[in-house]
Amino acid sequence: MAEGQTTVVVQGYLDQLAGDSPPELIVKALLDRAVRRLHQLCNRLLYKSYPRLTRPPLNLQAEEMLSAVVERLLKALREARPTTVRQFFALASQHMRWELNDLARRLDKSPASLELHDALLNAPASSDSGLSPEGRKIFEAIDSLPEAEREAFDLVRIQGMTQVEAAELLGISTVTLKRRLKRGVELLTSKLGDLGPSRENSDS
Repeated sequence: MAEGQTTVVVQGYLDQLAGDSPPELIVKALLDRAVRRLHQLCNRLLYKSYPRLTRPPLNLQAEEMLSAVVERLLKALREARPTTVRQFFALASQHMRWELNDLARRLDKSPASLELHDALLNAPASSDSGLSPEGRKIFEAIDSLPEAEREAFDLVRIQGMTQVEAAELLGISTVTLKRRLKRGVELLTSKLGDLGPSRENSDS
């Protein structure tokens, strides 16, 4: 119920943002209301796809990541005007990935490296590698997916929603969601085929 109430309230702020009211206070109220959900998304993405960022030397916590993402959103919402809750959280997810990619790039250039745990396409990763060019290519490919496929993939594979939850948020049937998710995986496999496991390792 709280999640549904948050969705309704966030939509109300987005409607106000599209009007003539001064945007600064609306954006602040919007982010204050959405902060719990944003924290959950930060936590899922950080620990699912970038777990080494939580270890030395960075020791990144979801709260720190959330603070950086909120700063990014404050700047982005000066120009961007999402009109629906799904557009708002898609924008937030994009900035989360950008924030983590920026941090990972900095660590790539330092002696300490990090590992990208990418379970999306079974792309190979070594235990001592950083977010390599291959890792960045994976996330760039996700961002380049058509909007419908990117949303489905992002909600289920990145944010960790169930297919039922994602379908409800997008206002589509679970069958349609599965179709979009399958299409997204096919497109990513096509774009990233050179990163896949070798034939002899394909049963692992």
